[in-house]
Amino acid sequence: MVDISVRFTGRHLCTLGPMSQEDLVGKIATRIYDIAPSEKFAAFMQTGWAPSDLEGLRALEVVTYAFTRRAVLSAAFLNTRIVLPSGNHQVRSNDTDYRYRPHSDFAYYSGVQGSDATADAVLVLEPNAEGGHDSYLYIHPRSTRDTSAFYQDRRYGELWVGRHYTLEEARTCYQIETRNLDDLHSLLRHSRATLTISGIDSYIDKTIPLNPHQEDFLSFLSEQRFVKDEYEMKELQRAVDATALGFNDVISVLPAASESIRGERIIEGAFFGRARLEGYDLGYDTIAASGSHACVLHWIRNDGVVKSGELVLVDAGIEMDSFYTADITRTFPVNGKFTPAQRALYMLVYEAQLAGFAAIKPGAIFSDINKACQEVLAKGLSDMGVLPISVEESMSPEVGLHRRWTLHGVSHHLGLDVHDCTQARKENYSGGVLREGMVLTVEPGLYIQPDDELFAAEYRGIGIRIEDDVVVTADGYRNLSEKLPRHPDQIESWMAAILKG
Repeated sequence: MVDISVRFTGRHLCTLGPMSQEDLVGKIATRIYDIAPSEKFAAFMQTGWAPSDLEGLRALEVVTYAFTRRAVLSAAFLNTRIVLPSGNHQVRSNDTDYRYRPHSDFAYYSGVQGSDATADAVLVLEPNAEGGHDSYLYIHPRSTRDTSAFYQDRRYGELWVGRHYTLEEARTCYQIETRNLDDLHSLLRHSRATLTISGIDSYIDKTIPLNPHQEDFLSFLSEQRFVKDEYEMKELQRAVDATALGFNDVISVLPAASESIRGERIIEGAFFGRARLEGYDLGYDTIAASGSHACVLHWIRNDGVVKSGELVLVDAGIEMDSFYTADITRTFPVNGKFTPAQRALYMLVYEAQLAGFAAIKPGAIFSDINKACQEVLAKGLSDMGVLPISVEESMSPEVGLHRRWTLHGVSHHLGLDVHDCTQARKENYSGGVLREGMVLTVEPGLYIQPDDELFAAEYRGIGIRIEDDVVVTADGYRNLSEKLPRHPDQIESWMAAILKG
């Protein structure tokens, strides 16, 4: 997915703050059509239930990695309380929330995953007498049958949203001392120097004053995630492999898409189905851009027709239960065959991506990837006669006329967020040195607007992007998505094989 700006990763939400489950139910706004249960009903609902504790739970694979991550964080901020909220629910409309997804830093340091992640949870690293930190995970525990929350609490009650872990079950899975969220105020009322993430939990925002070292703290959290550990690499490869299946699904529905007035949404729906089957959700809203819609960098309306003879650009990624996501783009000819004009532009983007790959190695500068791709694109545009100045002049940052047709950067970090590590300092991101274990995208593109008279008519309205996910290795790079065809001949063969089946 193209990234043309630094995004603030916080989510502005609201919450009622820690309180007992019984009080919480009473505080949630009652809908005018709700029927209050009688006292006899409430008493009856507490009887006749068989034991339903989960058995056979084991520590998750991520536990040892999360422990090591917390140890690094602890050593960097001695004698300082660290509070990492998972974030509150986000209201979609009235009393309907979006599907919940915890803040990435919370997930990174806690190891909490998938549907087991509950809103309002908080990970606390509390300084101890030995000079390090003790870790505490505060959560909404299971709404047991002896509470009215079980059937009345529409946000957390088991009858409404499904079972959550008890404190003991969560402790087993995450190997962290787990406490009831009701008790968080008892810890935070004892004031001490504290660092937190603001803007995602209103109770935390109200309770913890802004620390003057907040910016350095957020930068540290991002920069610790630059280099992926073994667990992260495995999850990213799983996300890429799942996404590859999603692209197979996209190709298989192209005939149906070309027969619908909203064919782009058939493509979008096919990929979403794979995302929910293989992972937790989409890593980001799918871009399914047919024809000239591909010239809109973040086209997510996906309400257009899909016409034979045109191209369709699909930028999509599956997020696994671990919350690691892929980010891959392929551009397909709807009818399975590139026209000469489409192939000419595609090959220019293809060659630019090869140049970007070649620039990746430990010790290189992150911005070298973009420069390598841009040089190829600028030369190609010059050879086509549309660039009115020399390639050398256009490559100057003060000029950049070739960027009329290639507006975005060609790389970003990838991990728990599709645009990962964006709170890092600029000198360590765009100006940073590549290190073994970093995971990046390489995604050059060309976009010829439909009204661009500098190009001949057969090129207008064509948008092409090729994006792959790579890891920096000791001697260069490894393409995690290498199995997905990229060359136009391979694309055509790939499509033919799927559509014949």
